[in-house]
Amino acid sequence: MAKIERLSIAVPEPMAASVRKAVDDGEYASTSEVIRDALRLWETRRELRERDVEILRERWAAGKASGRAGPIDMETLIAEERKNMADSDNDPA
Repeated sequence: MAKIERLSIAVPEPMAASVRKAVDDGEYASTSEVIRDALRLWETRRELRERDVEILRERWAAGKASGRAGPIDMETLIAEERKNMADSDNDPA
């Protein structure tokens, strides 16, 4: 089992009342158990946020590497795609 360290925390009265109610209702055995559960959820949320940031960085990099950036001239883009389609129709592959 991990070493236990005692911390003293201060919370607003409504939070303290919620914690006490959870214990009184039998959801948790003690206020410490409530706080440990809350901290586990907080750690999980931080890990998920870090993962999401990493995914966004990867996708940002992939987007930057995927092609031209900036304003798109739709007429030119359509003309290029029509030419590509015509070229592929004429390709004897």
